[in-house]
Amino acid sequence: MDTDDLSALRPRIPSPLEPVEDERFARHGLALLLKRDDLIHPDLPGNKWRKLALNLRAADGRPVLTFGGAYSNHLRATAAAGRLLGFTTIGVVRGDELAGRPLNPSLARCAADGMRLEFVDRATYRAKHEPAVLAALLGRAPEGTYVVPEGGSNALAVEGCAALGRELAGRADVAAVACGTGGTLAGLAAGFGGRTLGVPVLKGGFLGGEVRALQEAAFGGPRGDWGLDERFHCGGYGRATPELDAFAQDFEARHGLAIERLYVAKMLLALVTLAEEGAFPPGTRIAAVVTGTRDQPVSSR
Repeated sequence: MDTDDLSALRPRIPSPLEPVEDERFARHGLALLLKRDDLIHPDLPGNKWRKLALNLRAADGRPVLTFGGAYSNHLRATAAAGRLLGFTTIGVVRGDELAGRPLNPSLARCAADGMRLEFVDRATYRAKHEPAVLAALLGRAPEGTYVVPEGGSNALAVEGCAALGRELAGRADVAAVACGTGGTLAGLAAGFGGRTLGVPVLKGGFLGGEVRALQEAAFGGPRGDWGLDERFHCGGYGRATPELDAFAQDFEARHGLAIERLYVAKMLLALVTLAEEGAFPPGTRIAAVVTGTRDQPVSSR
């Protein structure tokens, strides 16, 4: 793939940084900024563009095999990239029980964009990184297929997300992002240099180790001042609560932005709560990374 092919998609880089007036921050002397990564590209929004760009250059037009759940925005973005740039895509989907059912809107979009869907049972999916399992999957794929991990999070993705941090450096004091696999946080913290907050959307307390491993792979060691607040997963991945939905509806009414529930709403709820708790000194400029809106496909791990 010619590297000019990616620029031909006309990504909006750097993405806009928009100040918003919100009295829940202003009364504590804080400024809230929205980093609108959801506006980067209509088919590859937010961290999906940042994670995929360097991986697609490395794939250089070869078929791409990747992984995701039934509502994976990462699968959708990969499929869209394949359609736009003319390469073959294969999506390994968690849950073999889905194979005999009508495709949900996310998977139907993947199929419409030309992605070959391969449904595997959950035990196989959990073992997808084991050499024998991966070899079996690649044995059914075209020769030379390039593998991108679940959520797109690998060393190249982390390097791509470091650009997000560099775009915010000097323009904010704190950067915050919702986290699934940790790749965006790992890169954001490295490029930003300032205080970086990750808000996990999964239960389990495993993400810190994942972020450290990703930074080791990408940079050879830890980078940036980052931390996690594990309190806002609202029951785990793909889960939301009535309280979270009410918060998101209120934020939408205040600011006219359709808030994606599974990632972005949890991050914004964390920031409002932390502001009320006095976690940020007066004068702090807080940049909240918006990786998708409710009008876009559901975000993915």
